[in-house]
Amino acid sequence: MTETHVVTAASMKRAEKTSSIGAGVLGAGIGLMLADLLATDALPILAIGLVMHAWGMYDKHRLEALSNVPRVWWATAFYWVCWIALVALIIYVVARQT
Repeated sequence: MTETHVVTAASMKRAEKTSSIGAGVLGAGIGLMLADLLATDALPILAIGLVMHAWGMYDKHRLEALSNVPRVWWATAFYWVCWIALVALIIYVVARQT
């Protein structure tokens, strides 16, 4: 691959991350606006979102590992930071429930 392809792949990753973070912030805003209405369903909604996000991250990482697409270091760093954050969220939710 040429340098141009590496830059394009990095730009695509950055755009995907920006879009994902934006969707998360948007979802948080909607959740805050509807907090009273959704309060009783918060745990199931959180669990569904967590499982879907975790599976999507795992599957994308797996597919990237099978391909010959070059990776940028920060995409791998985000992947592991996100797993750590998900584990921390699970610990927080379990501790809050007890």
